[in-house]
Amino acid sequence: MAGIDVISSSVVKMANDASSSISRMELSPFDLRLLLLDPIQRGVLFRKPKSPKIDINLLKTSLSRTLDFFPPLAGRLAATAHSDGTTTFFTDCNNAGVEFTHAVAADVTVSDIITPRYIPDVVASLFTLNGVRNYKGVSNPLIGVQVTELADGVFVACTANHGVIDGVSFWHFLNSWSEIARGCDSVAKLPVFQRLIHPDAVLRLPPLPRKASFAPPPLLARVFHFSKESVAKLKAKANAEAGANGRISSLQALSAHFVSARARFPLPDGYFGNAAYGARTAVSEAELLHKGLGHTALRINEFVAGQTKESLEKFVRDWSENPKFHGKEGYSFFISSSPRHNVYGIDFGWGKPIAVRRGNSQKVDGMVTVYPAPQAGGIDAEVFLAPEVMEGMEADHEFMEAFLA
Repeated sequence: MAGIDVISSSVVKMANDASSSISRMELSPFDLRLLLLDPIQRGVLFRKPKSPKIDINLLKTSLSRTLDFFPPLAGRLAATAHSDGTTTFFTDCNNAGVEFTHAVAADVTVSDIITPRYIPDVVASLFTLNGVRNYKGVSNPLIGVQVTELADGVFVACTANHGVIDGVSFWHFLNSWSEIARGCDSVAKLPVFQRLIHPDAVLRLPPLPRKASFAPPPLLARVFHFSKESVAKLKAKANAEAGANGRISSLQALSAHFVSARARFPLPDGYFGNAAYGARTAVSEAELLHKGLGHTALRINEFVAGQTKESLEKFVRDWSENPKFHGKEGYSFFISSSPRHNVYGIDFGWGKPIAVRRGNSQKVDGMVTVYPAPQAGGIDAEVFLAPEVMEGMEADHEFMEAFLA
């Protein structure tokens, strides 16, 4: 497949720096624990419009105006070293700017991206700031955008520092940018930068454990599409088997479906998932194999229900006293993102996206990233698995029946 030609790369700053109401944003334990990880990388794919032509200058100026509403994203991480060997990190809203790259892949088509069974390698090259871990935000942009014009489409990719922004805020930012690009004077939903849990806390961290880089194992990536009808059947089955009377949500049922399928192939002795702030639940392989979809879905449901305000506050207290940085190891299976994100509301004036794809950041075996499907009510699951596990899952009739329905 042909390569990608970079046409230009520039720094985009806030349009009106003087209007910024915030000069510094403290980082919470939820932010700080992610400093060693890779950034968020998500991109949306559009059909190339016949009219109007893709206006790169409009995209840059609208991005600049959008940053007026999101000053921290135009800044950098800042680190203050203390005499006791600890360091304080925060976001310096200094308007250093975000990276904007315009590229062309004239021989790459929309079909080249969405038709193959497995996600092609070219998708990873549609992102910028590859390999820049979150703690490197002290000297790198917190946001990197690459707009790549394809033969018959446009791919808008965004790399965002996960130490500053989460998935909800990520899609909020992209939707806001598209609103300004369409001519809106303001954004539909203003961001709130106030820290709601221990807002006055400024945490001093021990030296970051700089773990050695390693080459990820070969993985296959595939998007599994579950229609509205398939999701409804999985939800009904899980609730019926568990006697849960509708308590199990669509996402919990879908999660259990993936976990149950993967348990039929060699795994470590036990399953570990994680919540947004690092809590874990465990289900034994025997349970996965013999107790069915409903049991697994109910365990997930009970785990989610157990994440209360009290447990969240306990996490903040415990982490503040004993910081532990989130790494890539220690998980057999986990789900990220949400089918509730407004992915398909993004419209720069060319119509809505037809697909969403992620880059290579946080690419680990067992990662499942969920999005809403283009068709209402469905769920798309982007899955990274070792080749032998992926092939085994694809040969599993019970799993594929829901996917193909």
